[in-house]
Amino acid sequence: MNLTQPSHILLVLVVLVLLFGAKRLPDSARSLGQSLKIFKSEMSDKKDEKKTDQDGPASA
Repeated sequence: MNLTQPSHILLVLVVLVLLFGAKRLPDSARSLGQSLKIFKSEMSDKKDEKKTDQDGPASA
């Protein structure tokens, strides 16, 4: 089953509009975008923290 066909995407969009209403979709998309941005920054921080832990403690 290929979900990237235009008809499938259109069907998903119609269901979203019916469930949430056209007025709430932009706010929901904005909130989702902000959440993903925070998640990506936290993952990046965790990756950097892990990398510095592997390099060893910094000598003073």
